Amino acid sequence: MLFTAVMKNDKDFRRAYRKGKYCVNEAVTAYYLPNKLPINRLGITTGKKIGNAVKRNRARRIIRAAYRVKEEILPIGFDIVIVARPGIEGKKSTDIEKFISSRLVKEMNKPFKNKK
Repeated sequence: MLFTAVMKNDKDFRRAYRKGKYCVNEAVTAYYLPNKLPINRLGITTGKKIGNAVKRNRARRIIRAAYRVKEEILPIGFDIVIVARPGIEGKKSTDIEKFISSRLVKEMNKPFKNKK
């Protein structure tokens, strides 16, 4: 991934959930928050509602592949947390790519106001 680092700290995830904005699809929910860095940071979450470990890993692979394809069109300087939802079962990376290019990019380009 060219402009992206992996987000691993729980504190960063919680800050994105609490202070960030979000965009929803039937397969994923994406939280985003400006991070004042010259790169994006990506975190992927899959809960037990998705299914067993095989299904959760497949969901992460699908999300990562879709993000990698659409990484160039995303604005730089954001923390992005993508949460898999139970509707991701049976989806392909192209479905997530459509969500990223049509909804997420438009939402991220809007002016951002911090929540209090």
